[in-house]
Amino acid sequence: MPVPVHTLERRRVDRRRSEPHPISEDLAQALTENAVQIVFQPQFRSADESLAGAEALVRWKHPEHGDLAGDAVVAIAQSGGIARRLARHIARAALEAAVRWPSDLRLSLNVTAMDLFDRTFGEDLLAMLADTGFPADRLTLEITEQALVADLDRSAERLKLLADHGISIALDDFGAGFCNFRYLKVLPLEALKLDRSMIDGIATDERDLAVLRGIVAMARALDIVVIAEGVETAEQRDVAVREGCAVWQGYLGGKPMGDADFVEFVAG
Repeated sequence: MPVPVHTLERRRVDRRRSEPHPISEDLAQALTENAVQIVFQPQFRSADESLAGAEALVRWKHPEHGDLAGDAVVAIAQSGGIARRLARHIARAALEAAVRWPSDLRLSLNVTAMDLFDRTFGEDLLAMLADTGFPADRLTLEITEQALVADLDRSAERLKLLADHGISIALDDFGAGFCNFRYLKVLPLEALKLDRSMIDGIATDERDLAVLRGIVAMARALDIVVIAEGVETAEQRDVAVREGCAVWQGYLGGKPMGDADFVEFVAG
């Protein structure tokens, strides 16, 4: 019997997904040479505009393809089978930098689906906290909806173990796609981090403002704080603060910067 066309196409897609990215070996070499950089984007407390901490982000300058960041670097690592190695590199480098920060500043790390799928991720993270001396109660793990889709119950179990050690869990990019509200029931969430698309129009569009108010009201009822991401104007910041977002982040406050630049930024 002939194989259906859609089945053949799915197989072709699966094969493409399994093929290593052309520069995945370059990324592996860059990790060996410690050439993958961690940058930090400041986050601010709405109550008094003081610095609350920073989110760690990955940057890699490829000799031919230029600056690569975030999801692009993670995708290359996943295709080359080095996602675990990249995740450990990011976490350790960020923790080693953050341990030198003032004690009132928090560090946020992004968690991918591969991290949650990895059985040793939690143990390795706790070991890195112990090695670096960075307090668990100053660490926030930001997890996207996409990372939860595969197995929500398993993800919730593993995140709860980390929360039991004092680590905060935030649902990242909230509002970017279809939100399963079961996440709010089963995950040990302390924060919702609004996607920048939820912030863009809050100073100019009544519907956008109404949505923000609804999310903040729901989060308040669940004892969850709201973080506004992608704040680029003073007007957006003022509305986010007025409507109850506890923390805000965006180019208005500062672009991602290297460790030395962030330390200088902290010093004022």
